[in-house]
Amino acid sequence: MALARRLLRLRPHLGTLPLPSPSLPRLLPSRTYISGMRRSAFIDRLLRSVRSEISFVDNSAPPPSPLPPAPFAVEDRPGEQWARLRRVVPAAEGGEEEVRVDATLVDGALPPSRSGADTGGPLRLHISVKVEVSKAARPGVALIFECSAWPDEMEVQRVFPVRRGGPSPVQQYVGRQFSELDEEMQSAVRDYLEQRGVNDELAAFLHAYMENKEHNELTRWLKNVELHVKH
Repeated sequence: MALARRLLRLRPHLGTLPLPSPSLPRLLPSRTYISGMRRSAFIDRLLRSVRSEISFVDNSAPPPSPLPPAPFAVEDRPGEQWARLRRVVPAAEGGEEEVRVDATLVDGALPPSRSGADTGGPLRLHISVKVEVSKAARPGVALIFECSAWPDEMEVQRVFPVRRGGPSPVQQYVGRQFSELDEEMQSAVRDYLEQRGVNDELAAFLHAYMENKEHNELTRWLKNVELHVKH
């Protein structure tokens, strides 16, 4: 009972007694700060890698691209995997004739030997080429030649006409493979293209030109990656 009375007398004063202050915890780096450090390290590593690759590509630049065979003019497509050559010449029956050559970057390769045997030499690089011949006198029709450009040869794969400006068939009949045509017709088609400048010389030019384009596109791509990561 004596203890209870003492507590009742002290109760008004208990609220004024100072409470013990909790000990402050040891400060630790915040997760946000650590994540930021990690992101910065990853970005720095990526930038170093990209810049090293840019330096390597710059130091291994191919020789300058030759001029296109006259009278072709090149219409490059920066940022794309193809380029276009175009020429306009008088047609035999009057009016003008346009020859348009669309070529991809290197899109394949075969062993150096035509037999398919690997002789240890450099691969024969392949470029897909589409040639379109149109005439002002027949604006709604064009003749298409699908070709393969090898470093030393322009090889025809298929020939077929197409209509312009109207609905095209979902699956157009494009004739036989060129190699299945009569030999005389094959020879006549090659002469037709030769007269329009689509020949082995053009194939060699396309390989030299696309080697430079590949280098330029790779450099542009690397610098765009660097710019995006840096900012």
